[in-house]
Amino acid sequence: MQVGIALLRYLADPALRARGTAATNKVESSNGYSKWLGFGGVLADNDPVGQEKLIKFNTLLANLVVFHNALDVSDIVRDLIAEGWQITADQLGQIAPHLRAHISRFGAYATDDLHRQPNPFDPLLKEVDFTEVGLAA
Repeated sequence: MQVGIALLRYLADPALRARGTAATNKVESSNGYSKWLGFGGVLADNDPVGQEKLIKFNTLLANLVVFHNALDVSDIVRDLIAEGWQITADQLGQIAPHLRAHISRFGAYATDDLHRQPNPFDPLLKEVDFTEVGLAA
């Protein structure tokens, strides 16, 4: 009976359907991004341990690239704000973390820059007012 009530509520409430669709689209976007990044492995046999490793490594790779993208976007937003641009939380909410244009999956990678220390991680964009946006769903 509970499933029927939930289904009727879903059918009757456009806002609930929109929220469900948005969440589904985000998951599918993330899955597509992971698949796009995962060019190095093929699930060629029925070895469950190998399959699990491949999936976990691909998920780790996707998470690392999304994290790197978030750091780059944060740096760019800070630079724009320093130049006088007004950036809102709503505008930041429109940026997807699944950026691809800067990734050279099959290109040459230099490792001669590995000795440089990265800047410290600053997770807060103190310059942007997030109080207007309801971040909890």
